[in-house]
Amino acid sequence: MATLYLFRFDLSSIGRSDNRGCYLRRFRGQGQLEPSWALRRRNVVAVKSVKAFYGGAYGLNDNKTGLICTADELHYVSVPNSDWKLALWRYVPSLRAPSRNHPLLLLSGVGSNALGYDLSPESSFARYMSNQGYDTWILELRGLGLSTTEQIESETLEKQPLVNGSVYENSVGSSVSLGQTSNIATQLRQWNKNLISIIDGAQQLGPFQPFVQGVTSALEEFQEQLDVYEKYDWDFDNYLEEDVPAAMEYIRNQSKPNDGKLLAIGHSMGGILLYAMISRCSFKKVNPQLASVVTLASSLDYRPSNSSLRLLLPLKDPTQNLNVPVFPIGPLLVIAHPLASRPPYILAWLKDQISVEDMLHPTLLEKLVLNGFGSVPAKVLLQLSSVFEEGGLHDRNGTFQYKNHLRQGNIPILALAGDRDLICPPEAVYETVKEIPRQLVSYKVLGKPGGPHYAHYDIVGSRLASSEVYPLVADFLNRHDMV
Repeated sequence: MATLYLFRFDLSSIGRSDNRGCYLRRFRGQGQLEPSWALRRRNVVAVKSVKAFYGGAYGLNDNKTGLICTADELHYVSVPNSDWKLALWRYVPSLRAPSRNHPLLLLSGVGSNALGYDLSPESSFARYMSNQGYDTWILELRGLGLSTTEQIESETLEKQPLVNGSVYENSVGSSVSLGQTSNIATQLRQWNKNLISIIDGAQQLGPFQPFVQGVTSALEEFQEQLDVYEKYDWDFDNYLEEDVPAAMEYIRNQSKPNDGKLLAIGHSMGGILLYAMISRCSFKKVNPQLASVVTLASSLDYRPSNSSLRLLLPLKDPTQNLNVPVFPIGPLLVIAHPLASRPPYILAWLKDQISVEDMLHPTLLEKLVLNGFGSVPAKVLLQLSSVFEEGGLHDRNGTFQYKNHLRQGNIPILALAGDRDLICPPEAVYETVKEIPRQLVSYKVLGKPGGPHYAHYDIVGSRLASSEVYPLVADFLNRHDMV
């Protein structure tokens, strides 16, 4: 597993009054992160982190898969009543762009880290928006990307060489001892070892041997994370009620918009979170503090569509009955990728779930699949599966249908769908759109009968997104960036 370099600060020696967040800055043109305020070297800590599993190497100086954080600044904000610290990637507005009134928050899909919004210089939704003048932030929810916990941070080194060869002293102190492994983790570890042994013994697979080796590697890394997975005990409502509000408050404190509001873009589950927030705030008659919202391939009700997610519904009851703690989206994609992208293309249909042919360069598609996803608690997926039930997505208690209160909202919304999106088809997107007051919502299906076409991820980072999608979104946000 590649060493992951994160820079931490001993805030007690800095004397900042607000110790709920800290951040780091990448000076443009340099391949390393530096403190965003003047610090002595002894205040910087190099951390060798147990990363949330991506399924592939994801190191800071790894030329094959790109930098761990390509933003200008990396911030951390604590979640109340939790030991999680959420990662916020910040893209500073271009000095050549017009001044904007509101910061912009980007929310990713289920199991996705920040990479999807910043896949490459040519496919970077985040960088495009910062170049339009927006103070742009990508939130990595708990358990994903660079978000971390005290347990993960306890994996520190007294001294650790950095990218440029220098060494920073560790002033944080001794590591926190890890808790004992639970019965669930013990059982998963034994099952994983048995499976690895079986696969290692399969010498007769011939041409599939490289795939088998990839499976073994993925399972071994999954096994390394089992102690961390014990802490994966949250659902969609935790994201909605704790993670997103904490991030929004932190961004407001950093960007200081005059009216206290943010602009927001959500892809897939990110858009579902924004819909749910508007609905919940409307019901409670509370201001959601959003100036306008853009949703990309998102819906609260999938019932009218033939979404490919229906294929997962038969797993719902076994998952509940067996008390499965996590669903390893990242590891499963890593395992499946060779069979989807190489002869004999047994799982070729999986590629179409992400991107239409010729819309995403194979190298970028591989980068996204191998590095863009992590594991999520089964509780999250079980709650999200209610999008196929009567009334659409509901809260953890099943008593609040989020779709029912969108009509009471007053937030301008742009809802975009992809014409070849198999995960969230246009029929599903429209099922939510029609619940929003007409004067507040704009709806568009991307793609043309003769092409190009847009699948689930193509809206965010395909080769045409920067010319067909980003300007459309920027124009909508510009019109609503008023105070």
